Amino acid sequence: MTTTSMSSSMSADKPGRAPVPMIVLGGYLGAGKTTIVNALLRNADGLRITVLVNDFGSINVDASLIRERGDDVIGLENGCVCCTIGGRLVETLIAIGEREVRPDLLVIEASGVSDPMRIAQVGLLDKAFRLHGIVVAVDAQGIGQTLADRYVGDIAQKQLMAASTLVMTKTDLVAPDTLQSLRERLAELGATQVVVTANNGVVPPAILFPDEALALPGWLGGRPMRISGHALPAGLRSFVWRVNGVSDRHRLKAALTMYPGKLLRAKGFVNLASGGASEVHVVGTRVAISKRPNLTLHESSMVFIGVLSDDDVARLDDALQATLTEPSPSEA
Repeated sequence: MTTTSMSSSMSADKPGRAPVPMIVLGGYLGAGKTTIVNALLRNADGLRITVLVNDFGSINVDASLIRERGDDVIGLENGCVCCTIGGRLVETLIAIGEREVRPDLLVIEASGVSDPMRIAQVGLLDKAFRLHGIVVAVDAQGIGQTLADRYVGDIAQKQLMAASTLVMTKTDLVAPDTLQSLRERLAELGATQVVVTANNGVVPPAILFPDEALALPGWLGGRPMRISGHALPAGLRSFVWRVNGVSDRHRLKAALTMYPGKLLRAKGFVNLASGGASEVHVVGTRVAISKRPNLTLHESSMVFIGVLSDDDVARLDDALQATLTEPSPSEA
């Protein structure tokens, strides 16, 4: 597993502003990405979501939600916005990052033949954004034929390898035993074991918004998120690690890279021996640690979500405890 830090920035970000969580939504042609986007817009639950798409033609937005429509922007009554990007991804990201009021979530819908990993890397060049996940839609009925195609199979395989979460769509067209076999195959083919199912485009909220039930300070600039009644999808579990102590940065990174492909996401705030209070985010194979000098922590607190066994959780907890070097600042 490798770590990635955002050392350069496309836009001059204002100090003190938390970066916007960014999700790249990928998947081969016809995999159901647009259905997922439509479901997300219908169920925004008060979040300001900006969706970047290649073409409005495939986004059938409910007319009753549309507040205004321009050549390349659709504004919705629920505060969400859709923008067409074409070849202007960098310019569009700069414009969003420089807004006085930023979205709570940015979703980039990749074209059906593009590599979502490369799009994520473009977004990570700007400190105004941080990667929240690479979600790849998989047509449960047609993925086998797509992977076997001599011309496009490599493209589909690369998309699977880029994902932090794989979402199976059109599952109603596949027999239950075949679906289970596909789930197992996807876990082997992709770089992640996090494979979930979409229901009419609705992805389990824990995948897009795993922080809904958390009360960690400073998340999304302190903006509360409505608690969802949905449970984690089958195969996923979550746990929270809290401790009064100061962690070694290098030991912490080592602990967070123990389970490639099994740990979907981790985030929280920790006291580090080398830098005081810091914000930590783990998405798939990426770890980002940023200083929060204006934040005073009475304890370190992180939440972990992934396909983790009891033994995995116990080993991870031991590794996290081993990062501690001294009592917390509040107890010193």
